[in-house]
Amino acid sequence: MRLIADLHIHSPYSLATSADLTPANLWRWGQLKGIALLGTGDFTHPAWLEQLKSALEPGPGKLLSLRSNPCPTDVPERCRAEVSFLLSAEVCCIYRKGGRTRKVHALIHAPDFAAAERLNASLSPFGSLTANGRPILKLDAKDLLQRVLDASPEALLIPAHAWTPHFSIFGAATGFGSLEECFEELTPHVYAIETGLSSDPAMNRRLTGLDGITLVSNSDAHSPIKLGREATVFETDLSYAAVYEAIRTGNGVASTLEFFPEQGKYHADGHRPCGVRLTPAETVANGYRCPGCGGKITVGVLHRIELLADREDGKTAKGNAAFHSVIPLLDLAAACLGVECSSRKALRCYLHLLEQVGNEFHVLLEAPLEEIARHSSERLAQAIGRMRSGQVDIEAGYDGVFGKVSVL
Repeated sequence: MRLIADLHIHSPYSLATSADLTPANLWRWGQLKGIALLGTGDFTHPAWLEQLKSALEPGPGKLLSLRSNPCPTDVPERCRAEVSFLLSAEVCCIYRKGGRTRKVHALIHAPDFAAAERLNASLSPFGSLTANGRPILKLDAKDLLQRVLDASPEALLIPAHAWTPHFSIFGAATGFGSLEECFEELTPHVYAIETGLSSDPAMNRRLTGLDGITLVSNSDAHSPIKLGREATVFETDLSYAAVYEAIRTGNGVASTLEFFPEQGKYHADGHRPCGVRLTPAETVANGYRCPGCGGKITVGVLHRIELLADREDGKTAKGNAAFHSVIPLLDLAAACLGVECSSRKALRCYLHLLEQVGNEFHVLLEAPLEEIARHSSERLAQAIGRMRSGQVDIEAGYDGVFGKVSVL
């Protein structure tokens, strides 16, 4: 079966997240988005784990489902579908290795509550699990991987947003040059990496060292409405074992749904305080210093991949799954209406489309443009058509500033 999964999200216990990230709201928004399988986020936080145990129960295939579904009228009839959950967490490892400080974020999937609790007990000596839903651990990422495997051979560790400059396995500021440099003899147990918002699969496939590594995408959502801004499409059974095997082998990962990578806030090089955006060549020409103030340039994902790549064109690499670049429907609706995404007018347009046409991914990827126009506007239908064909204008993001994408 074909299912869309978003396996990296957060809870209200992570910093800068919404209080609306409850299991019931995640269930509702999963349906609105068209997501069949959601990560729980933050199972390392004791209070959130207790909430998850109260709200969720084991279902078929070792996945989790809500113990009692909220009122179904909270979801438009055209969007109603089953939503399952998979235990997930993200941790931040900060440690010294190779004479440098390393800051690596890792996504963890656990097959059941018992495995999650064993892992939490193993990690608690290395940092506070109660201070943040995404805990900071004084622990080598390799040692983290060993503890994940000790908690359960069915558990997974996936390097999160693998290219982000400051907190990732390949990041320009604190990362490594290869999986092997980070995980050493445990590297064969790393089956996948998360591409992150500022890169896409074609960019990642420029590294032969990632041949055979599955590429997954997730939203890293800090609020329910951000669910699915990136996601992974599986062609497999709806079970923990099937999803695990698809990630392990790559067979069953049909495609990913991606930001246009330029839209990510670390795609290009730059210096945010001065409003300076640079190409890799310009950064080199300026000696990695801001031409405005002389401050240090933040080297973005595009430049970092250029430095590590040993293949000209990642689109022709073996093992490529398809990917589709999408723009969130609320963003498109707001742009067509000339209002902010946070406006009630944009949200009304968004929800009306879901009521009349179907879930967000159906609208973005499959629904006939004539039907979209009939229930919104010709302008929005044309914008979605241009997005589908890649006819977009983009100002690349840099140094923490999101890029701007226009289809109008």
